[in-house]
Amino acid sequence: MMNQDEQLRGTVKYQRKRYLDRVVRLGDVTRELLENRISPQQAKFAPIAELWSQLLPDELGRHCKIVDISGGQLKVSVDLPVYMYELQLCSSELLGELQRQCPRAHIKKIKFVVGSKARA
Repeated sequence: MMNQDEQLRGTVKYQRKRYLDRVVRLGDVTRELLENRISPQQAKFAPIAELWSQLLPDELGRHCKIVDISGGQLKVSVDLPVYMYELQLCSSELLGELQRQCPRAHIKKIKFVVGSKARA
């Protein structure tokens, strides 16, 4: 019959082995994340950021940046309300051009928000 110390050691050894069986390498997780999630998203949305910078005049582009693309909505942070107003005036043209040149992104709406630091 085992004494309590031997039982405890056996349990700890068993638990440690179970834990080690579940250990994964950070590099493997990172590689999987890049290959399966980030790279496809980047391939889908990178052209939008590039096109956005081409569509806007430099002065206006310096005061805004894309902060999110999800659910068919492009979210743009603008540093001052006056620039947000200018962007809203031309939003239908911007949206149409984004839809025409980047159909894979399925953008249906552009949302402008005033943020403290649109450009760093």
